[in-house]
Amino acid sequence: MSLIDLITGNAGNQVATQAENKFGISKNQIIALLAVAAPLVISYLRKKSQEDPNEAEALNNALDKDHDGSILDDPSQVEARQQEGGSILDHIFGGQKATVENQLSQNTGISMDKIGPILAMLAPVIMGYIGKQKQSSGVTSGGGLGDLLGGILGGAQSQVQSEPSNPLNDILGSVLGGSQANNSGNPLNDILGSVLGGGNQQQQSQGGLGGLLGSILGGK
Repeated sequence: MSLIDLITGNAGNQVATQAENKFGISKNQIIALLAVAAPLVISYLRKKSQEDPNEAEALNNALDKDHDGSILDDPSQVEARQQEGGSILDHIFGGQKATVENQLSQNTGISMDKIGPILAMLAPVIMGYIGKQKQSSGVTSGGGLGDLLGGILGGAQSQVQSEPSNPLNDILGSVLGGSQANNSGNPLNDILGSVLGGGNQQQQSQGGLGGLLGSILGGK
C-alpha cells in the first residue's frame, strides 16, 4: 500500500467519514488534511530517526508494540484512540505542535478548536501505516527506519508525478516536494514554508495549499 492508497483508499475515507460525523467538517477537508499531515508526520519521524539513534529505537519499539497496521483494517478504532493520537503528536512535534496546528487551521479552514482533535484521530492511522510498511519491508531495528520513511515519501512523490494531475494529487505533490527538501534541515519549516506559505503572500494569491484546497473544496 502506497501513501496515496492510504489517503484515498478505504482507511482514509472511513476515518474522514467518522471525523465528518463527529466534528461537522466536510469529508473532503479531512482527506486534504490527511494528505498534508501524513507526509509531515513521516518527515518529522524520519528526521528524528536519522539524528538520534535513541529516537529511532523508541519509534521502532512503538511500531512493534502499538502500531502493527491493524487499524487500517478496522478504522473504527480511531475515536477510541484519539487520546493516544494526541500523545503521538505531542512527541513528534514537541514545542512546535501549536505552530503546526495554527498553520494547518489557517490553510484548511478547519477551526483551531477542531484541528487538534482531528489530527489526533489521524495520527494512529498514520502510525499504523508506517508500522505495516515496516513489517512488509523487513526492517527490524531503528537503524533502518530513516531509509524506510524516506522511501515512503519518495515512492509517493514518484507516484504523484506519474499520475494525471488532480486537486488531491496536486496537494500531495506540493507537500511531498517540501518534505524531500532539506533547505533548513527542519521538515516543519520546509513543508510549512513551501506548501503552507506561513500565512504570507503565497496564500493571498492562488499559490500554495490554500489555492489547491480551494480547488478541491470548491473555494471554501
